[in-house]
Amino acid sequence: MINRVKPEDSGVRLDKWIADHVEGYSRSAAQKKIDSGEVFVNERSSFGKNYKVKANDLIQVPELAEESIEILGENIPLDIVYEDEHLLVVNKPKHMVVHPADGNPDGTLVNALIHHCGPLTAVNGDFRQGIVHRIDKDTSGLLVVAKTDGAYEGLAEQVRAHSMDRYYEAVVYGGFKEDSGTVNAPLGRHPVDRKKMAVLRPNDPNAREAVTHWSVLRRYKGFTHIRLKLETGRTHQIRVHMAYLQHPLAGDPVYGPKKCIAQLEGQCLHARALGFIHPITGEHLLFESPLPDYFTCFLKTLQPMDE
Repeated sequence: MINRVKPEDSGVRLDKWIADHVEGYSRSAAQKKIDSGEVFVNERSSFGKNYKVKANDLIQVPELAEESIEILGENIPLDIVYEDEHLLVVNKPKHMVVHPADGNPDGTLVNALIHHCGPLTAVNGDFRQGIVHRIDKDTSGLLVVAKTDGAYEGLAEQVRAHSMDRYYEAVVYGGFKEDSGTVNAPLGRHPVDRKKMAVLRPNDPNAREAVTHWSVLRRYKGFTHIRLKLETGRTHQIRVHMAYLQHPLAGDPVYGPKKCIAQLEGQCLHARALGFIHPITGEHLLFESPLPDYFTCFLKTLQPMDE
């Protein structure tokens, strides 16, 4: 179905416009279709859910099967680093999915949060209640979660402005000649395998800016322990950028070598520190999460180059 945006709707977020104007769509359903490239704006599908529609835009949206999934709270242990009436900072363990999706309606961080504090803001959709930014299932570490619409909008604006400080640590294959560097390479869906992301040509209509800063913490025989700072936050950004440099993450079954390090049970990547301005109080907050056991145990198996 194709719909034309009226002048009075100019400036509304694409996912909200779809939920308001296309029968059967919630914001979460709209976001899923946008993320999968099934929504077209003026015959292009490279627009994200944050795109603000303009008068006379032609929005093409696929027919939607009726959804019947209810997001329920579950009594799952949480490692809460900080909490007030507006937001929480959570230390997510490895193997936990951040939010429900088709075929995966429970056992997620969102299910645990709903049990802990009740329904969160649904500005980002019913499935992604409170979720401002995500980390992959097999990535551990810090996430900030919004309880209220105001907190969500304030935090999301910091993500969009690249002013939220997100630091990671990882173990990657190989050694670096330099001590630090930056990867500035646009990302988008892999042209063949739609479950993967890839570095695309800058002029590709599906390419989105992606910038990752890295620095060496310690060199090991065959591996390097690095610190990373995200300037942008694209899906699988660190994993794809490091593989692009020919330094894939240890344990990464998707972007790493075919013979994966099974003991890691996924990529050796931890969201180590998180800093932002509290969207309501204006206070600058900074949190740090110690390296988890799987990470430190793996480092102990490696041979340092400086010994």
